[in-house]
Amino acid sequence: MKPGMARRVGAAAGFSAVALGAFGAHALRPALEHDHMTAIWQTAVFYHFIHAVMLWILGGQRPFRVMAWWSFLAGMLLFSGSLYLMAITGLKWLGVITPFGGGGFLLGWALLCRQPPEV
Repeated sequence: MKPGMARRVGAAAGFSAVALGAFGAHALRPALEHDHMTAIWQTAVFYHFIHAVMLWILGGQRPFRVMAWWSFLAGMLLFSGSLYLMAITGLKWLGVITPFGGGGFLLGWALLCRQPPEV
């Protein structure tokens, strides 16, 4: 993925985090509260937003830290995605997917601990 596109994907991820946060707080609020899933939705939005910001930041860095970027994207899709689905469907088994997303986040952060190559 080219860095310019990576930055646009990060911006789209940030947009979707805000939109899903608002959607959960307003349109889905009664259903989430009824099923005691509000905290799960909020956790999904929180991690989604933090890592969307990281996608945007990494997309603008040179050199482009491609492995960390992809790790954060995969983590966001698996972690937040599984929690969003669990919150709206009530299917608790989706929670087995969530740790794989957490692993993606951990890998991304670990990769950022490494010294980037000189430009």
